Amino acid sequence: METKLKSGVKKEIAIVVLATVAVFLLLSLISFHPNDPNIFSSYTKPASPKNLVGIVGASVSWFLMLSVGIVSYLIPFFLLLITYKIVRGTFSEEARTIIVSFLILIPAISGLISIYRPQMQIYNQQILTGGLLGKQLNGFLVHYFNNVGTLLLLLVLALIGILLVGNFSILAMFNNLKKFLGNFKEKVPTLKPSDEAITFKVTSPLEKQGKKKKHKSTAKPSRFREESKPGDTIVASGVSDSKTSPFSLPSPDLLEDYPQDDKKISRQEMARNAKILEEKLADFGVYGKVTEVCPGPVVTMYEYRPAAGIKISRVVGLANDLAMALRAMSVRVVAPLPEKAAIGIEIPNKNRELVSLKELIQAEEFSETKDPLSFVLGKDVMGKIVLANLAKMPHLLIAGATGTGKSVCINTILASLLFRCHPDNLKLLLIDPKRIELNSYEGIPHLLHPVVTDVKMATNVLRWAVAEMERRYELLADLGVRNIDNYNKALATKTPETSSLEHQPLPFIVIIIDELSDLMMVASKEVEELIIRLAQMARAAGIHLILATQRPSVDVITGLIKANIPSRISFQVSSRTDSRTILDTNGAESLLGDGDMLFLPPGTAKLQRIHGAYISDKEVHRLTEFLKAQRTPEYEKAIAEFSKPSQKEAHEQEEVDEKYEEALEIVKQTGQASISMLQRKLRVGYNRAARMIEMMEKEGIVGPSDGSKPREVYLPPR
Repeated sequence: METKLKSGVKKEIAIVVLATVAVFLLLSLISFHPNDPNIFSSYTKPASPKNLVGIVGASVSWFLMLSVGIVSYLIPFFLLLITYKIVRGTFSEEARTIIVSFLILIPAISGLISIYRPQMQIYNQQILTGGLLGKQLNGFLVHYFNNVGTLLLLLVLALIGILLVGNFSILAMFNNLKKFLGNFKEKVPTLKPSDEAITFKVTSPLEKQGKKKKHKSTAKPSRFREESKPGDTIVASGVSDSKTSPFSLPSPDLLEDYPQDDKKISRQEMARNAKILEEKLADFGVYGKVTEVCPGPVVTMYEYRPAAGIKISRVVGLANDLAMALRAMSVRVVAPLPEKAAIGIEIPNKNRELVSLKELIQAEEFSETKDPLSFVLGKDVMGKIVLANLAKMPHLLIAGATGTGKSVCINTILASLLFRCHPDNLKLLLIDPKRIELNSYEGIPHLLHPVVTDVKMATNVLRWAVAEMERRYELLADLGVRNIDNYNKALATKTPETSSLEHQPLPFIVIIIDELSDLMMVASKEVEELIIRLAQMARAAGIHLILATQRPSVDVITGLIKANIPSRISFQVSSRTDSRTILDTNGAESLLGDGDMLFLPPGTAKLQRIHGAYISDKEVHRLTEFLKAQRTPEYEKAIAEFSKPSQKEAHEQEEVDEKYEEALEIVKQTGQASISMLQRKLRVGYNRAARMIEMMEKEGIVGPSDGSKPREVYLPPR
């Protein structure tokens, strides 16, 4: 604190001193009189000087006029320029430039003035116009360069000094002159012909699809309106959806049609913005051309091709200056664009379009995909629909500041899955410590457990998920398959192995945690361990995580969580630090809010800007009521057992099970060890069989679990 205070005081003192000296010099030079007394010469002159600042001012002005002549009038302005730079806080960066320009400009102008007019008369006294410096410099240069060469050299030096001190650009001055003259020819910017013209992509892909599908809509009803049959719902192979009563998938008619405004960005506005971009960048010495304009629902992207020798970093550093020139909330620079020799400059539209979930649900891309866990996110900056597949991610992290669109995004993902998946094919575990975000889904048939609002209960649910993952891997190992898709396909072929009771079709399980920070505050170490365990191994077992938080700090989004969840979404955040915490790069701080997001897809480091689809609370309510009316949820009882751990159960785990010896005999006879086998042979529950396997592992009888591979047995079979 003291260091900052001292530096601030020093800065203010420097400003006051420099400003005072500048004013003093200016007053002394303005009131210069050659007959005033001064301290540099003996005189018999009036005792009272006419100079405004007395004998000191008369002496200083006499010395300056003798040294550099009338060029001395520039010195106070140099001091005022230094004062201005100190006030702006840029003097430390520009000090060398200012000093060099001063040392070049003063001698050059003194020499030029001496060539044009060597002497001038002030109050009937002859003085050297360029001072002794100009006279001596001219004498030296004329000896080597003659008069013409001396004039040319001094002009070049003076021009260099002016460019340095004013940070001017000669090319920018010519461009401004061209712009000024061009205003007399045209008031509205016009496009240049031939290959120099800007390409405008106005029609979005969805509009084209709509035109193609008009004649198809009467011939074929929508897939969402048909009653669910074994082949209608897109599910993993081998999973049956005829478990109980008939179930109909919800129709997109449950969602609302939002009217779109016709206030889309016009071609004239796009051309005007393109021209402003080129001119503003040219003002900073960055030259290039806008080659293509791609309007989107929320932002318009201008593809800018810089001239040869222009560094990309210079354009990126001018984002705030461009935003000011365009009067935009923020400007994001994508440098470079993938597979293009251009830079993308994204400028917000004055009128934003609402991205309706109904429009995206009805699009061909979504309705025709065969991936059961595909969902819609929104539209990209080109207006194209963006789909994501949770099975390929296989987990997703969502973060951003409060009120930027996280909850709507989660509702969009859930609605997309509910429009596609039968309750027998998809199960949900919803954890909502905030108690308000996911309550609308309470009672839908896809739930494995009521919506969890207690933080301690949430930890137990995660424990159950880990146990369920291990159980599923035991089942996969029994059939010798690697993932849930192959497991369900194997069940479709009836064999003695697949016909047993423990082998039943496995649904996908999606666990959604809306506010990870609440869980991390209560039991950060255990929650992190459980999440990492699931993130590392649960993919093949068909268990997927979606984590959301509004506090993107390193104690919530830890390094291990980020390493195991590469697919991430960031909404608007307050700082670059938060953006780097989520995405490992800047950019999220420049978003616009209200569903504007950056998506990091799996398997790539390229960010994708998406404008999220919107679904209202009323639409969510209609969707959930439609689902609740058809079937009640069938909760998993084992989750309730995990959610009520007691000291008695913990003590029982440590005691030797009465059937433990019998279990050892089975393992010795078969040379195999799996939870499902002990369940079948001993007729015990999953938890009891799992405890016996864990006891064998502790005693060194069997090896640890290794995914879908069977455990190693260290005892020879009989």
